[in-house]
Amino acid sequence: MAVTRTYLDFEKPVAELEAKLEELRAVSARDGAVSIAEEVGRLEAKAGQALAEIYANLTPWQKTQVARHPQRPHFVDYCGGLITEFTPLAGDRSFGEDEAILGGFGRFRGRPVLVLGQEKGATTEARLRHNFGMARPEGYRKAVRLMETADRFGLPVIAFADTAGAYPGIEAEERGQAEAIARSTEACLALGVPNVAVVIGEGGSGGAIALATANRVLMLEHAIYGVISPEGAASILWRDQGRASDAATAMKITAQDLLRLGVIDTIIPEATGGAHRDREGAIRSAGDAIAESLAPFDGLTPAEIRDRRAEKFLAIGRTL
Repeated sequence: MAVTRTYLDFEKPVAELEAKLEELRAVSARDGAVSIAEEVGRLEAKAGQALAEIYANLTPWQKTQVARHPQRPHFVDYCGGLITEFTPLAGDRSFGEDEAILGGFGRFRGRPVLVLGQEKGATTEARLRHNFGMARPEGYRKAVRLMETADRFGLPVIAFADTAGAYPGIEAEERGQAEAIARSTEACLALGVPNVAVVIGEGGSGGAIALATANRVLMLEHAIYGVISPEGAASILWRDQGRASDAATAMKITAQDLLRLGVIDTIIPEATGGAHRDREGAIRSAGDAIAESLAPFDGLTPAEIRDRRAEKFLAIGRTL
């Protein structure tokens, strides 16, 4: 059954054209004697051109909306498409299980790896179960446990960041949220195996950094990565969440800005219209980029891998 496409506010011209296309296709299916192939082709070309023009000039706030698109592929999609023989592991061996962060061992293109990621959920039930991808301390402590296990067995770590931020609830603070995030970041830096992080949607604050402090940091073309949400920044700076668009521009949260500033290493291209319009293509492109990023670390010693990672982060800002 076809999935109903969700359109963003700035995609209204495309939505109108594609609605007309659906009407024509319905007429054609109902009355095969009516030949409308030429009109369908014309409308398809027009809709494609309109979509390309819109996505060629997205503002940072529009990119934020694309990064949050409800039909964008999530961690479970990338894991399912890229990892074979996946064995999920649960629990932090201290408090409990946090399904906002999922992880386990499997094979990436034949190579044994640890894969971790924040999962937002695609349905209401799943979003509640995964807490919209906002992890509590036990989620980060689980990540530390799994990363230390991977390090012990010499397995590369692949992490997918997609969260608005760590969960800010009282119970999370009571259980040591800040300390758990810091320990997870420290565990990333201490790995003697290569780690690659991919920002697939929202890379929100320390919630994302706790998994994305990696030898190579990749971002999808329309993902965002920043210390706070645009709405949060606007609320603090101007006491007005309505200025989120201004905040998004000022914060330099897009992949293009962050590549120029040296915060990330690679931009993974998306289909015109965003990753949700070609989910398989986005997953395949991410896999190619991950494989390319892991290759230079083959044959390096643990000390060399750690030194390269440390130098990468120490170098950020030196040349601005």
